[in-house]
Amino acid sequence: MTGKLDETAKGVFIIAATPFTATGALDLDSVDSLTDFYVGCGVHGFTLLGMMGEAHKLAPDESLAVVKRVIARAGGRKAIVGVSHAGIDSLRRLSHEVMNAGAAGVMVAPTPGLKGDDGLYNYFVQVFATLGPDVPVIYQDYPQTTGVFLATSVFARLVDEFPQLVMLKHEDASALNKITRIRADEAKPGRRRVAILVGNGGLHYPQELRRGVDGTMTGFAWPEMLVRVHALFAAGKIEEAEDLFDIYLPLVRHEVQPGIGLALRKEVLRRRGAIKSAKQRAPGSSLTPADVAELEQLMGRLDRRLKSSGIAMPIAAE
Repeated sequence: MTGKLDETAKGVFIIAATPFTATGALDLDSVDSLTDFYVGCGVHGFTLLGMMGEAHKLAPDESLAVVKRVIARAGGRKAIVGVSHAGIDSLRRLSHEVMNAGAAGVMVAPTPGLKGDDGLYNYFVQVFATLGPDVPVIYQDYPQTTGVFLATSVFARLVDEFPQLVMLKHEDASALNKITRIRADEAKPGRRRVAILVGNGGLHYPQELRRGVDGTMTGFAWPEMLVRVHALFAAGKIEEAEDLFDIYLPLVRHEVQPGIGLALRKEVLRRRGAIKSAKQRAPGSSLTPADVAELEQLMGRLDRRLKSSGIAMPIAAE
């Protein structure tokens, strides 16, 4: 057990990929090596069974096996587990199973199709009532996938009324100002500040840190960059952090491509020795020879820029 998540959470909670063998079977040995890789990169926590972790392709027993395996090997780092499900009973069951397995909290996205602010609010009232007050909850704000928009006023109401809501996973792609509004609301007397971690591949990471977020929750295949940028910001070395981020930006941008983003991420993790196979469980995307050539060219450019900068963050060769 690593303790439960609370409002003070910060840093890099890596969204872990789910490794499969070349035949599509769950690869628990690669779960171990990938966990070791992430720990070696300095991540502060894990996010398991996320949307980019192919959670929807796992059987229930496989999902629990992955959670238990990572928690046992994570060196005391907290693990958040994605439990979003169309059925609240299924959401409750998985939540209680992973909390019993040592998870620090659960992440819930609104079910698609909710109508208006009242529909969203009432859905989470049901979620909180079903899970109970002892399960820390992270709200996953990802309207690009769910089609459900979170107004800051609704989020503030949920924060005020439900102490178990301890974090916002901010992935509203065009809403940096939402971060600013939430932080301004929290500064008012009697309000509670919650953690905000951001996603979208880290595409706007430095700007989001400037606006007051506490870290990132994404799966970028060079987690050591995310960790160092966070540390530099915390130390007040903001321009140095931005300069480092800029070196990796072409690959940050490349990895968030719709359709092949996960294939690119898994191929990089394979090349870095973190997993044995870049296989996705069907249905999944694959890389063409042109995709592979582009990736190799961008990785080569990154390696050269790191060497010329004098920053000791080498790429593990294939």
